Amino acid sequence: MAIRQLPDDLINKIAAGEVVERPASVVKELVENALDAGARRIAITTAAGGKSLIRIEDDGHGMDRDDLVLSVERHATSKLAEDGLDDIRTLGFRGEALASIGSVSDLSIASRTVDAETGLKITVRRGTKEGPVPHPINRGTVIEVKNLFAAIPARLKFLKSDRAEAGAITDVIKRLAMAHRGVHFVLSGSDRQPLNWPAQHGENAVHARLAQIIGADFPANAQEIAFARGGIVVGGLAGLPTYSRANTLNQFYFVNGRSVRDKVLLGAVRAAYADFLHRDRFPVIALFVAIDPGEVDVNVHPAKAELRFRDQGAVRGAVIRAIGEALAAAGFKASSSVADAALSSFRAPMPSYSGAPEPLSALAEPATATPFYRPPHAHLDGRLPYQPHLAAEIRRFDAPSARMEPIAEAPAAPGEFPLGVARAQVFENYIVAQNGDALVLVDQHAAHERLVYERFRTQLRAGPVPSQRQLIPVVIDLPEEDCARLEEAAPTLERLGLYLDRFGPGAVAINETPALLGQADIEGLVRDLADGLAEWDSVAVIEERLDTIIARMACHGSVRSGRRLRGDEMNALLREMEATPHSGQCIHGRPTYIELKKDDLERLFGRR
Repeated sequence: MAIRQLPDDLINKIAAGEVVERPASVVKELVENALDAGARRIAITTAAGGKSLIRIEDDGHGMDRDDLVLSVERHATSKLAEDGLDDIRTLGFRGEALASIGSVSDLSIASRTVDAETGLKITVRRGTKEGPVPHPINRGTVIEVKNLFAAIPARLKFLKSDRAEAGAITDVIKRLAMAHRGVHFVLSGSDRQPLNWPAQHGENAVHARLAQIIGADFPANAQEIAFARGGIVVGGLAGLPTYSRANTLNQFYFVNGRSVRDKVLLGAVRAAYADFLHRDRFPVIALFVAIDPGEVDVNVHPAKAELRFRDQGAVRGAVIRAIGEALAAAGFKASSSVADAALSSFRAPMPSYSGAPEPLSALAEPATATPFYRPPHAHLDGRLPYQPHLAAEIRRFDAPSARMEPIAEAPAAPGEFPLGVARAQVFENYIVAQNGDALVLVDQHAAHERLVYERFRTQLRAGPVPSQRQLIPVVIDLPEEDCARLEEAAPTLERLGLYLDRFGPGAVAINETPALLGQADIEGLVRDLADGLAEWDSVAVIEERLDTIIARMACHGSVRSGRRLRGDEMNALLREMEATPHSGQCIHGRPTYIELKKDDLERLFGRR
């Protein structure tokens, strides 16, 4: 077949395939144009998920006749001051966007500049241009896109449902509104619930706009990011590790005001939260990166959703450092959603009275005591009838493993400490504490696990971790291949305070252990490390996995569940938590404590 030149309408349709992937792509292009035109209010109206109607109205500076005519021509733009592509300072510059949209829809553009007596309107019906003609309009621009892809049934057939397409448009507007807090966005239409996000200004503009879009609980459970290094500025809000989600839908990334989905930023966030979240949980974050436009290429994707940094390592390092400092500033803080989840799990018991009227002597009230309230079926003297299931429940709670251990002499000023003072230990694993206005429940194993982990990291940064010699070496029998891996990894393990030697073909002898572990489960720790080395399949990567190894050691060296603690031990644990960064969650991402405010407890008991 001979080579031939394609007609313009077919060229525009091919270009539309790159730019106009779905209705949300059209909305993104048109709203970005409005933002570049200086709009302070943008109203978006859709119908049928944008398939039958997309209407964008803005109060920007508008276009005169010459600009209006050129706006629908291919490769015409006002967004490049020069002919170079290495200094993009606007949201978009693809000149064929409007021409491509007009080739696959019925497009109309009405616009008026501030000094014009009247507005002008131009239409493009599936590639055919008409106008411009006079049209009454306020200052700004109104663009309507109707019957999208009507001329290309194959593309229309592959669009999703109206609800799904409307949701994609909402997501686009969310991201644009986050990046442009000083612009008022209104989203409405017959296919959706209306959204109205007024402009936000001042010091708390970021918090206010993110509260509008993500929810008011996000800023309350996030730390502010503020970091600058080497011409890279990182800002935004980083959600607390205990305020996590099961997917990445609540992660938002922006570079120079442009919403992106970049693998460098994704990897940096994953690395920054690696010590705090389990692998199947994801943080909530809104990350804003500002960088010299000459240091980033935004033209690597037709929809500008991806980009390429000139120095990826510098950007990655800045993001990790910024998030790390923000999370460190949180200290021992845990998200309020943990307490909300705990309160929702409480259920008031339903009274149930059954059985023979034989009194339970242990619960009998003195005959002279007159109760203010007598439950149904109670005896006249206030005693309840015999309830076999209740008696069994009392005996079960009185078992040694479930007994509450009160503290004989607790400090008298719980309000002096954020985590309060210990009042009791229940189930030999949970510390009950009280601060000025709340009840605090602490998981002693999870909390101590985080504390040991942070001590390990601090000691490792200062040099080899101090060790303590075993009076008698601990000999552990292992498969020969595990012994070989441990022997090869011995020099690195010695930096962590674990000294071992080969003890025959199928055993290793542990001579010294990290001092801060105390009386740890040495055999369990070594077997766990052997499993990890087998999983990594290479001793060479052990240096890269030091944090993972430290986490395994911390888990085995922590206060175990089932251990009774004295009052001074519990309070010492609480004070160390208050002084240790990230102690609000364990190394697996679970909360280490739950704080229930006095008001919450009063509502739980119907006092409010």
